[in-house]
Amino acid sequence: MVAIGPLKAVLLDIEGTVCPISFVKDVLFPFALQALSEGLDSLWESPAFAQYRQAFPTEFRSNQEAFKAHVEDLVARDVKAPYLKALQGYLWEEGYRSGKLRAPLFDDVGPAIVSWHDAGLIIMIYSSGSVPAQKLLFGHTTAQPSDMTALITDWFDTVNAGPKVNPASYTKIASHYPNFQLDQWLFLSDNLLEVEAARAAGMRSLPVVRPGNAPIDDPKALKSAIHDFNALSLLAE
Repeated sequence: MVAIGPLKAVLLDIEGTVCPISFVKDVLFPFALQALSEGLDSLWESPAFAQYRQAFPTEFRSNQEAFKAHVEDLVARDVKAPYLKALQGYLWEEGYRSGKLRAPLFDDVGPAIVSWHDAGLIIMIYSSGSVPAQKLLFGHTTAQPSDMTALITDWFDTVNAGPKVNPASYTKIASHYPNFQLDQWLFLSDNLLEVEAARAAGMRSLPVVRPGNAPIDDPKALKSAIHDFNALSLLAE
């Protein structure tokens, strides 16, 4: 058991930390591409879709084939462009609402979030996926309760916080809570560069190892890695 505290806030990554990378890569990404391919003709001129289309670079806004090809290219290269993430969130919405999509949280995640919340810790999310997409994911999970959004206080993405490998992004997140000291935050992520950025900003941070993640080659980082949230004893301030 790893005891950490006193803390006020737990900041969580999503992909590879609270749910499998395969759900994002093998389920969510293909679902969005299929929804776009099948519905682009009807979506193209709709007012609801316009804000997402207009957020794309100018050269892709006026031609459906160019738009679709650009989306496919970004997804294939796993480019975390904010305008792509916003579009994906929009396309996933119907899938979640219909029950076709449910986020498979790791078994330890739901109970941990409930326990941390009940202990008085503030739970927040920081992901490259858009804030609307984050809320959809946590609103439709395999955990109990299936809708976990009421347990989460705040949401951050690359638009409202900045790149996840930039220490300034974590400083910016913390600035929203001036009564919290930086060392009263704990950030959990499978990405060592993100962990290092959070630490550089003054937050506590630990790497997370999950099935399906790329192996951690750094022996020191691996020694401090968390494999199961049940191994954490978080002490609230």
